[in-house]
Amino acid sequence: MLAIKKQALASASRVLFRTNVLSGLAAGAARAYHSKLYKSSDEAIEGVKSGNTLLIGGFGLCGIPENLLKAIARRKDIQQLTAVSNNAGTADYGLGTLLQSHQIKRMVSSYVGENKEFSRQYLGGELEVELLPQGTIAERVRSGGAGIPAFYTLTGVGTQVETGGIPIKYNKEGEVVIASEPRETKVFNGRKYLMEEGIVGDFALVKAWKGDELGNLVFKYAASNFNAPMATAGKITIAEVEEIVPVGELKPNEIHISGIHVHRILKGETYEKRIEKLTLRRSAEEESELPEAMKQRIHIIKRAAREFQDGMYVNLGIGMPVLASNYIDPSITVHLQSENGILGMGPFPTAEEVDADLVNAGKESVTVLPGGTCFSSDVSFGMIRGNRLDMTILGGMQVSSRGDLSNWMVPRKMVKGMGGAMDLVSAPKSRVVVTMTHTSKDGSPKILQENTLPLTGVQCVDRIITDKCVFDVIPNKGLLLRELSYGQTVDSIRASTGCSFEVASDVAETY
Repeated sequence: MLAIKKQALASASRVLFRTNVLSGLAAGAARAYHSKLYKSSDEAIEGVKSGNTLLIGGFGLCGIPENLLKAIARRKDIQQLTAVSNNAGTADYGLGTLLQSHQIKRMVSSYVGENKEFSRQYLGGELEVELLPQGTIAERVRSGGAGIPAFYTLTGVGTQVETGGIPIKYNKEGEVVIASEPRETKVFNGRKYLMEEGIVGDFALVKAWKGDELGNLVFKYAASNFNAPMATAGKITIAEVEEIVPVGELKPNEIHISGIHVHRILKGETYEKRIEKLTLRRSAEEESELPEAMKQRIHIIKRAAREFQDGMYVNLGIGMPVLASNYIDPSITVHLQSENGILGMGPFPTAEEVDADLVNAGKESVTVLPGGTCFSSDVSFGMIRGNRLDMTILGGMQVSSRGDLSNWMVPRKMVKGMGGAMDLVSAPKSRVVVTMTHTSKDGSPKILQENTLPLTGVQCVDRIITDKCVFDVIPNKGLLLRELSYGQTVDSIRASTGCSFEVASDVAETY
């Protein structure tokens, strides 16, 4: 018994000693730490060399490491880079400046978008471009940072992501000289999945709102995007921030990226914080003065807005679909998700509400409603793949009679990239609604028996809404004409549709 008492007293003494030490630290005792602070962006990129793989944070121009990219651009001796980034900024800013200076050999991206220099170099055979679904890039980078060599995903099943053959490099004659490789597949619970490998970079260049000398980072609004996963996956991560704060000022529960991931940090010299597509809320009077093409788009999207139901979680694709946020019935609540990291997205802002750190997936300025949240791209696509969304509305170039969708590429002519569309249509429990004009500019039908363009998803579309009508895709049967736009008839729809369809008994003009 005496031995037990002595042991208990010794244990109590050790606990008391530790408590006193911790109390001393909590009382304000100085903590010694190794500062990771660098004086300039030029100093911070020391060691970056030709042939490196760089992970670049940001989405469009939102949250890009402006100063670090300028520093790389000043180093003309750094060549043959591989840049892993969702996109490449604009032709004259952000990552686009490294394309202009021809310092990049290969881009690993999901979206070319409106960057004409990016598209020109790719189609002209000057640049290698490895196009991947946006959520796949986010998860490959997150996995690389977490030490996971590979994972399986539904995204891309049945498309060229699975079978290979997506052009990576053209020659001057427009012939494909490097193409993507087929993916390894495996069946889980009766469904086919693709294997994707984790990505790790030699350097990660990221941008945050605030940081301290330990490398702890805080992002603002949607500027978390790809910055958060990229920060974890660099062998050396360099973070630039708008504000350096004293160690301890950032509360533990406020920190988004722990300093363990960050090797170098600096206060950015200057910030332009450009907005790629400054978009403001329109009044009813302004809408009436819009060009006919825009009025046609609004006509389609107002019908699409009727798809919303109270309490739904919905993703709106770039372009026409995102306009639906302005036409939600005010009597219902719809939680809009933008894949770059917003839930609770509101309408376009007024001039006074504009914030460069709040953009949607189309790089347009937006607002966030009360109760909304912002998060990183890997978290966003976890919501999508995890079937948290009730519905996705996205645009299309072609839809087949069985619901196959094409919306990302016209080989050798136009390359937008798949963006997040492949991820969105692969979620098996999310309803997919496609909005598009019924015919192309030349009058040719966009609803066909079989798609002629590369696929975004196989048998994934549930409903098609055009300027002429509404079709439902009935599994194993084909298309059913549900509604007509005012002025349309069943015969006019047959004349402008490239496949056969059935007609609902109650079909009528409804919009």
